[in-house]
Amino acid sequence: MPKKRHKPEEIVAKLRQVDVMVSQGQSVADAVRAIGVNEVTYYRWRQEFGGLKSDQVKRLKDLEAENARLRRAVADLTLDKQILKEAASGNF
Repeated sequence: MPKKRHKPEEIVAKLRQVDVMVSQGQSVADAVRAIGVNEVTYYRWRQEFGGLKSDQVKRLKDLEAENARLRRAVADLTLDKQILKEAASGNF
């Protein structure tokens, strides 16, 4: 059975569902089972997305993608600089 990848908005909605169920008196374990994930996944999600709202999660993911893109660009430019430096010094 393939793993399901949840979107950040779905994760926030499921975290809210668990909060509601727990406030109604259900145990955390039962509430987590009701949303269809295991407890480890729930606590990992809560650590990452705990106090965020849907629009904040979308912004966070956009910023992470932009950060990754910029890191790749810096790495490429650094590599180009090193290649040009070696070529200029005649060490090729």
